[in-house]
Amino acid sequence: MTGTMNHKRRVVVTGMGAVTPLGLTIDDFWSNLLKGMSGAGPITYFDTSKYDTRFACEIKGFKATDFLDRKSVQRMDPFAQYAVISSDLAIADSGLPLDEIDPDRIGVVYGSGIGGMATYDVQFQNYIRGGPRHISPFFIPMLIPDIACGYISIKHKLKGPNYATVSACATASHAIGDAYRIVQYGDADAMICGGSEAPITPMGLGGFNSMKALSTRNDDPEKASRPFDAKRDGFVMGEGAGSLVLEELEHALKRKAKIYCELAGIGFTADAFHITAPPEDGEGAVRSMQRAIRDAGITPDQVDYVNVHGTSTPLGDVAETIAIKKVFGEHVREINISSTKSMTGHLLGAAGAVEAISAIMACHDDIIPPTINYEFPDPDCDLNYTPNSAVKRPVRYALSNTFGFGGHNATILVKKYVSA
Repeated sequence: MTGTMNHKRRVVVTGMGAVTPLGLTIDDFWSNLLKGMSGAGPITYFDTSKYDTRFACEIKGFKATDFLDRKSVQRMDPFAQYAVISSDLAIADSGLPLDEIDPDRIGVVYGSGIGGMATYDVQFQNYIRGGPRHISPFFIPMLIPDIACGYISIKHKLKGPNYATVSACATASHAIGDAYRIVQYGDADAMICGGSEAPITPMGLGGFNSMKALSTRNDDPEKASRPFDAKRDGFVMGEGAGSLVLEELEHALKRKAKIYCELAGIGFTADAFHITAPPEDGEGAVRSMQRAIRDAGITPDQVDYVNVHGTSTPLGDVAETIAIKKVFGEHVREINISSTKSMTGHLLGAAGAVEAISAIMACHDDIIPPTINYEFPDPDCDLNYTPNSAVKRPVRYALSNTFGFGGHNATILVKKYVSA
């Protein structure tokens, strides 16, 4: 039965999977976040001697053939591998009995900000060496960002709504928000959603270096990602994927699924200002957070935690701080804020999913992950960023912010699930 605007169904998170610089499982990822572990280190994938930045947050100990057959690995760009693997983990975690559910009632919304960057690098070199006949017939299918959700649906025979989102760093949050609406309004009973990115390539690193967007703290990479710190000098590239299983509440209860949290609201806006810089007053971020809070039917003073975009850039961190103050007013002093990018680096199109998982776990476990490398206070960034150590506290509602090049803003609001 299709839902209507007058009857929005409740949506819960019943499964999660992550492939990240801090671990290849949710348990390892969350444990290392709470420990304040940095995922940054020298880049091992290629020679970086000619680059201004020579470090990133690479995935450690990852071998695709531990999860996928060799033929599949050869035909998938790393971003698609991460997406499929993390989705497999999320589905397994959820315990969804796929053989017993109408496949038309389960779909996939999954995004990547860039797609097959590594594949592009390799195939361009093939073209330079041998001309167009040396370009792989798999080049385009390995490159396009939507191929990840295609692979996920094909592997699990999921025939419901299926498409990709592409909105730079807001990509995964848009995917989660769209999947939430699809379940909420009755077009599916469960959705797989999230984002994946594999940008640590010669062209990816070179492009962001050319923009002067990256930290160049090559002598101390573990301390390079330092959101809100006065000595921040740019973001640190990361890679990986995060996946969620969203499910209609009654559908989940009927099969006695474990429930991590409830999705309560989403907010999407545009800055309509600049292709890379936020407006100084953060007004687009303000409206995004306000929309999510209004969508959830709550007031700002009910929010306990904000997992911020917090990239460690001079302009972005100040604008987000200003925006949070405008949204929460006096209550801002009661909120814990943290940027998990201080540990994972910036996963670009996957950031929203990995950071939503962080907010969900904070809500589920009543623990706030820290912002590490916070050493030198910036007078323009004067909130409680949960510096350097995790903090235990009750978390009723948590927000996750992601803002993308192009002026895309997305906020996900999650709520502690309490059984009736």
